[in-house]
Amino acid sequence: MKTLLTILGVLALLMGLLWMGQGTGLIRWPAESFMIDTSVWTLWGGLLALCGAALIWLGRRGRNAP
Repeated sequence: MKTLLTILGVLALLMGLLWMGQGTGLIRWPAESFMIDTSVWTLWGGLLALCGAALIWLGRRGRNAP
């Protein structure tokens, strides 16, 4: 279960960073994306990245405990 949380967290974090990059216009891929230079996607991406970071933290918490 912890491995699954970590994997989902990494995927959510990366997708959130992609959305933030598209929302700010730093990432212009794919070129026809409706998300490019649309600031609301910066907010949604930040929230998704935070959720991803929380999932990673939950997945790694207590992993080294006896």
